[in-house]
Amino acid sequence: MSSASVEHHGSISKGVNEISERTHYEDHHQSDDQVLIEEYHDVPVGSLQWFQYVFQNPLRKVKNYILSLFPILKWILHYNRQWFYGDIIAGITVGCVLVPQSMSYATLAGLPSEYGLYSSFVGVFIYCFFATSKDVSIGPVAVMSMQISKVIAKVQDTYPDADAAVIATMMSLLCGSIALGLGVLRLGFILEFISIPTVMAFMSGSAINIVAGQVPALMGYNSSVNTRAATYEVIINTLKNLPNTKLDAAFGLVSLFILYAWKYSCDVAINRSRNRYAKRAFFYLQNLRNAVVIVFATLISWGVVHAHKLAHPDSTSNPISILGKVPAGLKHTGVMTMQTDLLSVMAPELPASVIVLMLEHISISKSFGRVNDYRIVPDQELVAIGVTNLIGTFFNAYPATGSFSRSALKAKCGVKTPLAGLFTGAVVLLAVYCFTKAFYYIPKAGLSAIIIHCVTDLVSSYKQTWNIYRVSPIDALIFVAGVFVSIFASIDDSIYFAACASCAHLLWKIAKPNGVFLGRVKVAEVIDPVIIENTNGNSLTDTDDSSSQSSEVVQIISSTGYTKDSSDPSKPDTAPNDIKEKLENTKKLPRYRFHTRWVPLPTSTSGTTNFIHTDLVNPKVDVLAPPPGVLVFRPSESFTYPNCSKQLDTILDEVKRLTKPGEAKVYRTVGDRPWNNPPPNKFEDEEFRRRQAENHDPRPVIKILHFDFSAVTSIDSTSTQALVDLYKAILIYSGEELEFHFSGILSPWIRRSLKAAGFGKPHENTTLSSSEAEDIEHGTISNYYAAIGTDTPFFHLDIPSYEDLE
Repeated sequence: MSSASVEHHGSISKGVNEISERTHYEDHHQSDDQVLIEEYHDVPVGSLQWFQYVFQNPLRKVKNYILSLFPILKWILHYNRQWFYGDIIAGITVGCVLVPQSMSYATLAGLPSEYGLYSSFVGVFIYCFFATSKDVSIGPVAVMSMQISKVIAKVQDTYPDADAAVIATMMSLLCGSIALGLGVLRLGFILEFISIPTVMAFMSGSAINIVAGQVPALMGYNSSVNTRAATYEVIINTLKNLPNTKLDAAFGLVSLFILYAWKYSCDVAINRSRNRYAKRAFFYLQNLRNAVVIVFATLISWGVVHAHKLAHPDSTSNPISILGKVPAGLKHTGVMTMQTDLLSVMAPELPASVIVLMLEHISISKSFGRVNDYRIVPDQELVAIGVTNLIGTFFNAYPATGSFSRSALKAKCGVKTPLAGLFTGAVVLLAVYCFTKAFYYIPKAGLSAIIIHCVTDLVSSYKQTWNIYRVSPIDALIFVAGVFVSIFASIDDSIYFAACASCAHLLWKIAKPNGVFLGRVKVAEVIDPVIIENTNGNSLTDTDDSSSQSSEVVQIISSTGYTKDSSDPSKPDTAPNDIKEKLENTKKLPRYRFHTRWVPLPTSTSGTTNFIHTDLVNPKVDVLAPPPGVLVFRPSESFTYPNCSKQLDTILDEVKRLTKPGEAKVYRTVGDRPWNNPPPNKFEDEEFRRRQAENHDPRPVIKILHFDFSAVTSIDSTSTQALVDLYKAILIYSGEELEFHFSGILSPWIRRSLKAAGFGKPHENTTLSSSEAEDIEHGTISNYYAAIGTDTPFFHLDIPSYEDLE
C-alpha cells in the first residue's frame, strides 16, 4: 500500500486520525488497530530565513536588475525580416496619425504646435529601448495636455511673464523624475491602489471636459469663453456665445462630420467585406482619416486666406484662425531653462499630473498586454516613461505618456516589437524638417475637430457602467460620482475623490469583514452520474421518513453516467421505472465517495451569516450544525488589528448564545444581578426565564472552537493578543478547559505567531514519539506520515469532521 499523510487530532477528539491525502481512494472502516505516526516537527521560520532569502546571491540579483532596465537586450539579437516588415508598416501608419494629433494636443496644452512634434519625436524614439510593451505608443495625449494647460494657467496667474514652454518642460522634468524614481525602486505597486472606477471616472470626466473646451474653438469664438473653468460653466458660456459663431465653424463642423462619417462607413465596409485584403485596405483607410481630413482642410484654408489677402492686401487679420508659422527643424534643443521660483506654484498640481502620467500609461500597457498575450512589467514601464520625459527636456518637450488610440492602431497594424517607435519617430522628424511651411495654413477649427473626434471614445458607454454595476454596485456609484465631480468641480478633485472613495471602501471591507459560522454537509461524489430532468418539481429522493437527521449533497464528477438516491445508494426503488431501466441497461455502475464538507450556516442570530453565503447550496439540503460544544468560524479577511475585535466579539456572543456557563448562577433578587446582565422583562425570551426558574440549562458546554484560516493571509500582534483574550474570556465563562483548533493556515509566519501565543497544542503533551511506537504491538502501519507537525495537534490541513463527538 502506498504512503499517505494523516492529521493527528487533539485530546477531545480522542486521537482520531483523519487521512488527508492518498494516492487512491479506499473504503474506511473502524478497527481496533492503532495507527502509528512517525514524529514530525515543522521547520520554524524566523527573521534569519527572511534575510537569507532577500540577500542570497547578491551579485546575481544586481546583474539581473541591471539587465531588467534594458529589456531590448533580451530580443534585439533575434530581430528578423518578418519583424522588420511588421514594425515598419505599423510605425509609418502611427506616424501619419501622430503628426496632426500632436499639433492638436499642443494647442490644447496652450503651447505652440511644434512642441507637440518635439514631444512625439522624443517619446517614440526613447521608449523603445526601455519598453516591455510592443503596442504602446508614447507621445502627447489629450488628458495630459489638458492637465498641462491648467498648470500653465495657474502659474501664469501668479507669474504673468512666465513662458508657457518653460513651465511645460519643467513639468516634464518633475513628472519624469518621480516616475523614474518609483520605477528604479520598484514601487510601481503603489498604482494598484488606484481602482478601475477611479480610472474610468478620470478618463470619462476628462473627455467630457476636453470636448466642452474645444467646442468654442470649433465655432470660432474661443477667446470669448474661459475654457479652463469648470466643465458645466464652459458648457453654459458656450451656449450663450452661439450668436458669435464665425466662419471657423464651417471648417470645424464639416471636418467633424467627415471624420465620423468616414469612421462608421469604414466600420460597415470592414464588417461586410469577406476578402481579407479588402478588410485590410479599409482598415488602413479608416485610420488615415485624420491626416487626409487635415490635408484637405489645409488646402481649402489656403484658398480662403489667399483670396482674402488678394482682396484686402492691407488687412493684417485672416478670415479664419490658422495655425501660423511653425519653425522647421529642432530649434529648441539644449539644456532646459530652470526657473526655481515657479516650483512653489507648480507643486500643488504635481500629484495630479504624476497620477495622470503614470496611471494612463500603466492601464493602457496592461490592457494590451492581456489582449495580445504578453506580460508587461509596471516598474519597468515607469522607468521607460521616466527616462523618456527626462530626455525630452533637452528638446523642450512637454510630458508624454501612452496613447490609447495610437496604441490600438499600432496593435491592429501588426506591430512585432517596440522598435516600431523608431519608424514613427522618423515620420515625425520628416514632418518637422520638410512640411512645416504647409502647417502654416492648418485651420485651428480643424485641429479642434480632430481632438473632439479622438477623445469621445474615452467616455465610458452605458454598457460599461451597467457591467460595473452588475459586478459591484458601490464601484459603479464611485464611478458616476467621480464623473459628476469632474464636471462640477475639476479633474484633480475627481481623481482625489474617486481614489479616496475606493480606498475607503477597501478599508471598510477590511474593518467590517463578513466572517461566517460553518456547518456540515455530507457530500457524495458520484462518478459517472446520469442527470435526470425533474419535470414535476419534486425531489427524486423524497421519502415519508421525516425523522432523517442528515442529508447528503451529490457532487457530480463527470459529465456522463448515472444517478441514484444519494441518501442511500442501496435503494434502487427510489428511482422511477424509466431510470431503473436505464440503470439496468448500463454496463458501468455508479460509484460513490463520501466525505464531510463545511459550508456557511444559512442563518444566525448574530447577523454574521445570511442566505447570500449559501446561495449556491441547494435549499433542499439541510446544513447541520457542528456537534454539541463545537463551533467553527471562518474569517473572511486578513485577521489583523482593524477587524479582529469585531470578529471575536461576534464569536463570544455566539458562544454565550449556544453554550451554557460552567456554573449556573441564581440571583435571589434583581439587585444581585450585575449591571451588564439585566433580567429579561415580560416581552423577552420566555425560554430563558423558564431555564432560570428551573435552574436547568440544556445547552452544552463549549469544548472546541475551531478557526478556519483558509481565507486569512496574515495576522499581527494585536489579533494574536485578541485571540488570547478570547480564550481567557471563554475559559471564565465556561469554567472548563477548551481547545482552540486552527486549519487552512496559509503562511508559516501565521503558524509561528500562533505557536508563540501558546496555541496549537493541549496543556498535556500527548504526542506519540517514534521510540514509543516501537513498543506497541497492535497494527503497526509504517506508511502513514504526519502532514503537519505532531507537536501541534490542534493545527490541521482541513477542518475535521468531529463526528466522534456526537
